[in-house]
Amino acid sequence: MNLSSLKPAVGSVKTGKRVGRGQGSGKGGTAARGHKGAQSRSGYSRKVGFEGGQMPLQRRLPKFGFNNINRVEYKALNLDAIQALAEKTGAALITLDLIRENGLCAKKDLVKILNRGQVSIAVEVQANGFSASAVEAIEKAGGKAVKL
Repeated sequence: MNLSSLKPAVGSVKTGKRVGRGQGSGKGGTAARGHKGAQSRSGYSRKVGFEGGQMPLQRRLPKFGFNNINRVEYKALNLDAIQALAEKTGAALITLDLIRENGLCAKKDLVKILNRGQVSIAVEVQANGFSASAVEAIEKAGGKAVKL
């Protein structure tokens, strides 16, 4: 093998299309650029992000803020609301159904118990989430916090 015998792989090298070489070539006249318009002119260069006159992506998107589509939203429910609910219903077990029946959250809401107010009644509270201080306060009153 020597340098004079080297050849590219078959089919890897193509001849470029020869434009503007007469009507017989099929690419004569307009040289495959079409009639009129910016792209048919010499010296034309497309701007970065140009979308043919459509409002470009960088102008369509908001420039501030961010909304995470995977964010999990909880309905906050404080200990004072739990205390009031326990006094009102006299229930020792506070479930999500009981919370919904009393209008403290909507049907599909995830409920998180937060530590505002106090609980003096020993109650078992079932919810989707608890703050650490809320769990501590519930257990201090002799109750139990059950995360669903």
